[in-house]
Order: sequence, then C-alpha cells, then structure tokens
Amino acid sequence: MSGSAVELSHRAMAMLRAVAAHRAQMSCSCEPDLFIDGFACCDQITAHDLARAGYIKPADTTTVSGRVPAELTEAGRAALAVTTAA
Repeated sequence: MSGSAVELSHRAMAMLRAVAAHRAQMSCSCEPDLFIDGFACCDQITAHDLARAGYIKPADTTTVSGRVPAELTEAGRAALAVTTAA
C-alpha cells in the first residue's frame, strides 16, 4: 500500500472505520501494532501497511512506549469518504 491510487481491501477499510469510530489504539513503534476494542488486530500486516502508507497515525506523538489512540490522517479520511460516497 503506497500512494493514493491503491485500492484498499475490505479488511483495511474496516480497520479505518474502527479508527474513525475512536475504537482503535496503536503501539508506539516503527511498525505500530493496531488494537481494536482493546484486542490485537488479527491482521497486523495490514495495520503496518496502513500506517506506512499514511492512512493512520498515533494521536499522541509524545509518548514513546505503550499504546496511544489511533487517528486517521487526511488520506485515511479521504479513503473513507470515497467509499461512503459510492
């Protein structure tokens, strides 16, 4: 996943919706893990891809360890907007 022309899977879109609903947290690392409703996401590879591609990011960048709320980036919000408009 990189760039704006990438088609996101249904699972990736569900992960973005969970982040948008404030149900997700991320670990603070170079390959951040995603937790939804307190549980580790079943597809950490997709979670890493979403973070690397700039769809999601940690809401608190001052914390260096532990979990912080996850938030959508502008690209993540745009990806969700396209699917709701369709």
